[in-house]
Amino acid sequence: MEVRAVETVPGIDQPVVIEGAPVTFWRELPEHRHGTPPEVAAVLKRLHAGPLPTNLELPPVAPFVRLRERIDGATTLSEDDRTWLREQLARLMEAFDDLPASLPQSAIHGDAWAGNVVVSDNGPVLLDLERFALGPPEWDLVSTAVRLSTFGTMTAEEYRAFAAAYGHDVLEWDGFEVLRDIRELRVTCYAAQRASEEPSLRPEAELRVASIRGLRGPRPWPDWTPLS
Repeated sequence: MEVRAVETVPGIDQPVVIEGAPVTFWRELPEHRHGTPPEVAAVLKRLHAGPLPTNLELPPVAPFVRLRERIDGATTLSEDDRTWLREQLARLMEAFDDLPASLPQSAIHGDAWAGNVVVSDNGPVLLDLERFALGPPEWDLVSTAVRLSTFGTMTAEEYRAFAAAYGHDVLEWDGFEVLRDIRELRVTCYAAQRASEEPSLRPEAELRVASIRGLRGPRPWPDWTPLS
């Protein structure tokens, strides 16, 4: 069964550069909602089991893209916090290169949270393909698992339904903590960079840094505020 994704508008030479920025045009989706955990799992299972595209060379997954720049730009954080973030980035880059055996490499979405798997009357559709790549399927699965383990925004029952629908529980994989920590670092650095531009977000950035530094007790940390 095929996996559907958003489609560009045909007949337009894309991207179009406007004021120095590339602009692309996409078909508007019908009314839709975020996928449920089992729906997300089912789409990812089909994606990961499918053949690799023959007309497109997928880049390798890049879990650390822009993190150095975001840490350097996090000017509202203390130098001690930024030093720790840089050291954590180095630790995780080394650990990622030494991950234990995983599911077979496949095409992966790269940012497979529920908002990027939407469902309309026509079925599920993948959005935001910027990070589409070749990599370990666990990288996609961790996006849902951290909702339980890190953010506390998913119940254990909901997570069990996700794992059952996919047929694999990434929480039981020996490499889970590495990918979890990378996801946590990514969303923390995003908040820290945003705080340098929006001072009102400084408390949120500091909260996240303190959490992943182990200064606020064990996971989950449900008081993190989602950022759009």
